[in-house]
Amino acid sequence: MKNSGISIKKDSVYKLLTKPFIVVIVMLLAPLLGCLDRNFSFFFGLGIVLLILWSSNFKWSLFGFTKRLTKKTIIYSILLTITLLFLDNIIALFVESYFGPPNYSSLEGIKHNPVNFIIILIIVWTIVAFGEEFLFKGYYYKWLASLFGNTKKAWLFAGIITSIYFGISHSYQGISGVITIAIMTLADSYIFYKNKTNLWLLILIHGLYDTWGLTFFYLDKKSPITLFIESLF
Repeated sequence: MKNSGISIKKDSVYKLLTKPFIVVIVMLLAPLLGCLDRNFSFFFGLGIVLLILWSSNFKWSLFGFTKRLTKKTIIYSILLTITLLFLDNIIALFVESYFGPPNYSSLEGIKHNPVNFIIILIIVWTIVAFGEEFLFKGYYYKWLASLFGNTKKAWLFAGIITSIYFGISHSYQGISGVITIAIMTLADSYIFYKNKTNLWLLILIHGLYDTWGLTFFYLDKKSPITLFIESLF
């Protein structure tokens, strides 16, 4: 009887949280919690996603986890990350020429500090790379596209909305950070649109991308890609 009760509760939670409009409500409520602490916004959304996952009996395919992590995906993610790093540096160069450099003060503690650097890398690969892609691509983006009709235009519209949404969630980095991140997220969104069943690809790209940036922030040096792009312009 106890197991039957749990099953009924799961079904009820699943039916409620998978209603088409719920993703919109979550996206509207999350920023309100972010007014108290920016982390509340993220963990509220992630909590909803985990509830859906639990109530679906861990149906990972709902969020784009259909394919297994393979060597091909890893190689593809490395190549895409390199491409995106060049694109990011070009975009950042122009954005910062108008709005100034982004605010990375929250990362100052990792400069020349190996312990803090290792800790932040662990956080990046778990909470940030996995958690943010799980929430923003696997849930917000994918489910908004489904809500809008799952057409090419629906995916484009959902991609624009979630990219702006993700950019604004990084407002602590200043206007330059918001704009650059929003544009880069739109590029990431296109990659996910072309690989809807392989969220692992986006997670790897996110992790590699942030690891590259954090490594040179830790060293307090500009990356070779940044120096190359600056030499061209």
